[in-house]
Amino acid sequence: MTMDVTFLGTGSAYPSPHRGASALVLRTEGECWLFDCGEGTQTQLMKSQLRAGRITKVFISHLHGDHLFGLPGLLCTVSLNTNPEQQNLSCVEIYGPRGLRHFLRVTLGLTGSQLLFPYAVHELEPTADQSPEEGQLSLQMTAECGPLHPQEQPGRTIFLDASSDSYLLFEDKRFVVKAFRLFHRVPSFGFCIKEHDRPGRLKTELLKELGLKPGPLYGRLKAGKPVTLESGRVVLSSEVLQEAIPGRKVCVFGDCSSVLGDGPLRLCSGADVLVHEATLGDEHREKAVDHGHSTPEMAAAVARACCARRLVLSHFSQRYKPGSLQKDGDEDDVAELKRQAEDALQDSDVEVTLAEDFLTLPIPLRRP
Repeated sequence: MTMDVTFLGTGSAYPSPHRGASALVLRTEGECWLFDCGEGTQTQLMKSQLRAGRITKVFISHLHGDHLFGLPGLLCTVSLNTNPEQQNLSCVEIYGPRGLRHFLRVTLGLTGSQLLFPYAVHELEPTADQSPEEGQLSLQMTAECGPLHPQEQPGRTIFLDASSDSYLLFEDKRFVVKAFRLFHRVPSFGFCIKEHDRPGRLKTELLKELGLKPGPLYGRLKAGKPVTLESGRVVLSSEVLQEAIPGRKVCVFGDCSSVLGDGPLRLCSGADVLVHEATLGDEHREKAVDHGHSTPEMAAAVARACCARRLVLSHFSQRYKPGSLQKDGDEDDVAELKRQAEDALQDSDVEVTLAEDFLTLPIPLRRP
């Protein structure tokens, strides 16, 4: 099963001619999951090889505009390009902090925007320590008012599971997706997408000794089901399968100056790809932290603690132009951000990558 990540916007604060606002897409087997949706994301999608109509799930890390303002417009444009005669359209599942449901309902309602497909907003209830007091939205401000939008389906309110220090968003046959808490100027979240482990290889020599020939019974054992031999002996799959092959793991951090609790590091342990913001260089660390952001060295510390395979830096201040647009004499060199992270990871096996708009990173299957 193929899996890759495409960055649609790698800039902070606002979209610019050289960097879009925050957005990335995780694609697997034709299905697309969108993480954050800053202003102009739909235009970035049009420039990419991705299809907006394939987006089935949206994850919003926090309610700052450079991660959110593009969502109402994107939903409307997807609707405009939807065949009105198509039946049984899937519901777009949207996850994000408390207040997101109210934001979409009011925005779509005030603009008279009708959608041809249903959507549901599942809200994560933040904890009081995720932001300074002035960054916490009151229940009054985020309270739902009025009826649901005509195309809105009831969503869930998801609370922190204290035992795992995480939020279980959903689990299906392929993935389990959880969120974790981050500290920012407003409550922020990260997301961990974990593919289920694949069955290990069959111990073919043992199967031959048992008298089993290649065929349907092999498939049954591979699927984890028992097989009864002619002798009456029951062979369990656990007897004839090698160790399971770990599934892939992708972790996407929202804006933050620190993680909260042990949940993020446990969830992201061994991540194939860990996407972390590096808004400003290490020399601006005090300013970055004051604004709830991170530097390359701070991102590297998280990647090291998680034993991630690859750290992808993103969400750069617009002062850092992409390498292709860098000119001699420019004071702010985005390549320096990569060097700072690599210096902090010198004695580790973590690979560092600078995100750029439209960069696609394949995530290969893990091998036994």
